[in-house]
Amino acid sequence: MGEKPVDHVALAVCMIDISSDIRRKSLNETGLRPISNGVLEILRVIESHPGVTVAEVAARLGRQLSNVSVQLRELVAAGLVTRVKDAADKRYVSLHPTDESKRIKSLLEGAWAEALTKASERLLPEERDQIAASLPALERLASFLAEPEKAPEKAPERVLDNTAPDNRTPSN
Repeated sequence: MGEKPVDHVALAVCMIDISSDIRRKSLNETGLRPISNGVLEILRVIESHPGVTVAEVAARLGRQLSNVSVQLRELVAAGLVTRVKDAADKRYVSLHPTDESKRIKSLLEGAWAEALTKASERLLPEERDQIAASLPALERLASFLAEPEKAPEKAPERVLDNTAPDNRTPSN
């Protein structure tokens, strides 16, 4: 028997819905001011990859460098990210989460887990087991999706060799 195909549309919609609902339901639990999804994504990249550059953040998220720079200024002003200039090359700036950022991350993740826990209590035990069993595969899937966006490769230009027999125009 072949493997059952995954309905990727249903999976994507479900993941987006779960993510949105978790964020909405957990926001009140933290007492934090709302953080936009775009800013939160930047913060999570920096927390996962301390020392990353602005260009690397933009590449990982598939966003314009200028847009990421604007949102980073907001994070720096809020005391959630620090910029560290390289001693050897002052043009090189690395980004690092602050202790406050780590505290907020912990609060948010705890609230997200609580929202999931409450919803999961309404599932059947075997459904909770299925979710637990799928977690390693979902974590791997998330790691693949988190890889930096790659610029589309250009197709190599075709150069015709006019001396090759198959490229000659038949003579009359």
